[in-house]
Amino acid sequence: MQTPEISGYYKTRLPSDIRLAQIEFTKRTDGVKALNCAIGNVTLPLHPAMQKRLAALMSDPKSPFLDGSVQYTPTVGRSDTREAFLKIIASSGFSTQGLFAHITDGGSAAMELVLLGVCGAAGTHERPLLLIDAAYVNYQCLAERIGRKTVCIRRTFDKKSGKFSLPDLEAMEKVIEKEQPAAILVIPYDNPTGHFYSQDDMDTLGQIAVRHNIWLVSDEAYRELYYTPGKTSSIWGITEEKVPGISGRRISIETASKVWNGCGLRVGAIITDSELFHEKAVYEYTANLCANHIGQWAFAAILDESMADMQAWYKKQRSYYYEMMQEFRKNVLKEVPGILASSPDASIYSVLDLSDIVPQNFSANKFVMYASTKGKVALPDGDYTLLLSPMSGFYTVKAGEENPGRAQMRVAYVESPENMRKVPKVLAGLLKDYLATL
Repeated sequence: MQTPEISGYYKTRLPSDIRLAQIEFTKRTDGVKALNCAIGNVTLPLHPAMQKRLAALMSDPKSPFLDGSVQYTPTVGRSDTREAFLKIIASSGFSTQGLFAHITDGGSAAMELVLLGVCGAAGTHERPLLLIDAAYVNYQCLAERIGRKTVCIRRTFDKKSGKFSLPDLEAMEKVIEKEQPAAILVIPYDNPTGHFYSQDDMDTLGQIAVRHNIWLVSDEAYRELYYTPGKTSSIWGITEEKVPGISGRRISIETASKVWNGCGLRVGAIITDSELFHEKAVYEYTANLCANHIGQWAFAAILDESMADMQAWYKKQRSYYYEMMQEFRKNVLKEVPGILASSPDASIYSVLDLSDIVPQNFSANKFVMYASTKGKVALPDGDYTLLLSPMSGFYTVKAGEENPGRAQMRVAYVESPENMRKVPKVLAGLLKDYLATL
């Protein structure tokens, strides 16, 4: 008997590079343990105030779930959850006057709504989203899903220092003039590179957005996870005084996932100073009804925290990741001589570049598949493999151009410190075994 066909889009759909290794590893039955550094699935405990709310979900006198019912919230989100996101921005030292907040199911849903709201669809007044490569792969995935396009300009990587920096700004403006994007997308504490954009960098990008009359969209999931002297940066630090005309074109994407260790809460937000964009984004989201009510309630516990307590939390988070990153980079350079490991100034990722120590036919994608499906390394406490994200999907390349991610992988600092210490040795063993097969 015949069965209905799936769509052409589904026929060609493959997993996102950040989930590919995990999907393949789940098919294994050989008892090998995985060090999952492929995705930013934070394993640190949720913020204590949120834990307390979840523990008292149906006993806290203030809980909306006391009678056992879990109702929809307004599409815009609970008022206290929206206030919580604004308080978080204020706790980093930025004004929230005139900002509108809309709660979404995680930052991913916010990303899709922003793409729908700023970029024209194919066949209409089509205007793409400008990404700074290497760019978080899911922006390209989501754009493809909803019929939007992306264009890119590539940041630079200093192999000696392990640092990334912004592309030539004159070249960026030429790309804008040629491609006519609707918006510039920035991640000031970058995923996947760990590149930190200073506030001066953000102001410069704001000036470019004003000059070309386009939106500036900032993904601020990692706002307080920076490891340089001074303060963090934000789209909300770009003031009208410094960049006349910036008002009304700023959008930030927020989330409970990273700084607050709340990945599974699936609570995000769109913050904007454009009342019209806010209104239309909420109208579009009515088709989703609302975001996760239980997650919203838990996250709103932040309103009970003092600004001093929030700053102490940020400092603790920064210290945890910074120490782990420094130790990891030292160990991976020792275990895999010749590897290029980025030295991140922000977020929770590093880029591992093997191009100087592998043959031309090496493919990071194939190596990741090997590690996920059959690779293993014996350690004193058992057999391990390593899950990483191949970087090829984080780049946009032209026909005939070699992908800079051919021999690059992203590592996420999400395993425990004990497990992260195992990663360099497991990587070295897997790489040795895989290269012997080429």
